[in-house]
Amino acid sequence: MQGSKLGNKGKKGNSAAAEGGARLPVRYGPLTDYIGYALRRAQMSTVAEFVSVMKDVDLRPTQFAVLTIIKENPGVRQTEVCAALGIQKANFVPLLNELQRRGFAVRRAGFPDRRASALHLTSQGEAVLERARALHAAYEANIAARLGQRGRNQLLDLLNRLIKDPTVARP
Repeated sequence: MQGSKLGNKGKKGNSAAAEGGARLPVRYGPLTDYIGYALRRAQMSTVAEFVSVMKDVDLRPTQFAVLTIIKENPGVRQTEVCAALGIQKANFVPLLNELQRRGFAVRRAGFPDRRASALHLTSQGEAVLERARALHAAYEANIAARLGQRGRNQLLDLLNRLIKDPTVARP
C-alpha cells in the first residue's frame, strides 16, 4: 500500500502551499502500510459519506446505531446501550436527550427495577429509523459496489476479527 492515496486531501501542512507557493506532494512514509492508519482513514471517509446520505433524516452514525439498538431491544436500559455500542454514559445522556427532544425515543420506568430507564422508540422514531434504514441500504450498496460482494464479506470478516468484545454477536 506504500504510496497509496490515503493521504490528507485538502488539509494544510505543506509550508510551501500555505505560503502560496507550488504544492508539493505529501510523503506519508510508512503510514500507508499501517493497518490502524488505513482503518482510521477509511472510517473517516465512510462516516463523511454516511452523514451525507443521512442528511434527509439528520442522523449521525451513533444516533442511527442507538435507534437501531432500541428498535431491536425494546425496553433496553441505557447502560446496556452504552455497553453494546462502547459509549461512555456521560456522552450517552446528551445523545439520548437529543433523540428524546426530537421525539424519536422515550424513557420509561423499567421493570422490575423502576430506577432504571427502559428505552423505547416513539412512532416518529420508528418512521425516521425506517427511512434511515432505506437510506443506509443505498449507502451499503455503494460501498459493496466498490468492494464487490466477496470483498465486502471478506472485509466484514476481517474487521469482526479485530473486535475484542466477546459480547458482540457475530454472524
